Amino acid sequence: MANYVVLNDGNFEQEVLKSDIPVLVDFWAEWCAPCKLIEPLVDQLAIEYQGKVKFGKIDVDANPQVSMNFGIRSIPTLLIFKQGQAVDQIIGAVPKTVIIDKLAPHI
Repeated sequence: MANYVVLNDGNFEQEVLKSDIPVLVDFWAEWCAPCKLIEPLVDQLAIEYQGKVKFGKIDVDANPQVSMNFGIRSIPTLLIFKQGQAVDQIIGAVPKTVIIDKLAPHI
């Protein structure tokens, strides 16, 4: 489980926006059943893409500022950042292949 960075309102800019590699950010909440469904997929991908993509998780309830900044209205939402910009998003619990297909052009 330590293959990703725990993100918050305080470290988001440094860990995500200033990252020199693409970052996949998982916006989630403790009470969200679909978030728990995709969690193992995100964990697997964090291992498979180690060194190529940084993975981060941010609890939307504990960190409302970042969620508001990026217009997160439903969770889970996965945002892919490259060079400080959100370049793609995935909303909802999706199969692993969908996440891989979305990541591919940004690596």
